Amino acid sequence: MTVVALAGGTGGAKLAHGLQLALPPGELTVVVNTGDDTERHGLLVMPDHDAVLYMLDGRFDDERGWGIADESWTVMDELERYGEEAWFRLGDRDFATHIARGARLRSGFTVTRAVLELQAARGVPSAILPMTDVPVRTQVRTDDGWLGFQEYFVHRHQAPEVREVRFAGIESARPSERVAAAFAAARVVVIGPSNPIVSIGPILAVPGMLDLVDAARTRGVPVVAVSGIVGGKALKGPADRMLVSLGLESSARGVAERYASWIDDFVLDTVDRALEPRIRALGLRTLVTDTIMADHAGRERLARAVLAFATTR
Repeated sequence: MTVVALAGGTGGAKLAHGLQLALPPGELTVVVNTGDDTERHGLLVMPDHDAVLYMLDGRFDDERGWGIADESWTVMDELERYGEEAWFRLGDRDFATHIARGARLRSGFTVTRAVLELQAARGVPSAILPMTDVPVRTQVRTDDGWLGFQEYFVHRHQAPEVREVRFAGIESARPSERVAAAFAAARVVVIGPSNPIVSIGPILAVPGMLDLVDAARTRGVPVVAVSGIVGGKALKGPADRMLVSLGLESSARGVAERYASWIDDFVLDTVDRALEPRIRALGLRTLVTDTIMADHAGRERLARAVLAFATTR
């Protein structure tokens, strides 16, 4: 069962890990958001790609909720002594990822080729593909003006109200050949429980991406989305507050409505069972199940439930 998953943030990375546990090696491709990417200390940092990378190779720091487990901070501490900005913390092991990727990019590699080499070096059996090889940067408009995503998310702790979102550079972006090939081979497409606006939104905004989704659906490939909003709240991150500030409904039904025109199936948590009739009214099949991935077993359990649901018509 060849599966393409769209992912961003911790929720998407967790489900990607569950899918890898549930599938034979090599059957999963994860297309990740690169709108969160940023440049720090002369290096390209790819938070969503790297969260999936560390999840899939077993190094993700589940306790802290980001980065690599058993991290140290010597380089960051020394940079701070030199007067470098330190609000975006990078651990020593994490720095190694950015340095190795940067070296490949400077030698002329595309972003896709660079990250695939890192994945191979770590022994990750699944392909993790950037949504595009062209730089795209998510920006949010607040009452203080336009902010880069990491300025909003990390430096300002997601405190400002978001009035508008844009993806700088998106007009020049296209899915890579590897992304197109993954969709062409897919038997199931899964949308992770990620922020629908700034994690899944940038992926779908890449010109040509929705065409790949539509072509898969035309072939009969089911597209199933998992709600990242449970009981009206995001389990992590600002998705719930962002939906409200943009005038949208912060609920599983609100997420389903954003996706309804291009998905077939929708998975919601048992807490939101009462919303199921309203979601079905959007023309979607529904699965109500426990979507909380508290540990590795919970990730695999949800992944297996999603795949079984999508492939049972």
